[in-house]
Amino acid sequence: MQFNLTYSEVGQFVLDKTGKELPLSYGGPHTVRISYKVPLMGSVGLDVNVERINGSDIFLSYGGGAGIEFMVRTALGQLKKQPSADMLEILDGNRLLLALGKSPQLSTLFDHITLKDIHFDEKSVMVDFVPKS
Repeated sequence: MQFNLTYSEVGQFVLDKTGKELPLSYGGPHTVRISYKVPLMGSVGLDVNVERINGSDIFLSYGGGAGIEFMVRTALGQLKKQPSADMLEILDGNRLLLALGKSPQLSTLFDHITLKDIHFDEKSVMVDFVPKS
């Protein structure tokens, strides 16, 4: 089974929750490009790659040039103040672990489905999953 979200739907969700615009675009089958406007610097691009999925854990890597690691770590530091901060772990080598199973709401979902893949096309994020029997 597959669940699709357009980049504009994801962007609207982020805007509604944070008040920040975060345009997404296709970067490859397992890569999404994220743009972020930084005051006095203009727009900064970040490529986020879905490396692998293990149960409800999603392993991501990111890159985008000089200064990106500092900016990402700063942003992640701000996220650590949020209620669901324990879902995100910073790993070595510009990598992140998104532990979706640590969310009470999502852990219930993972009792019923197995996440298979997250991939991208020109317009959408696609999440492949199968129901558990």
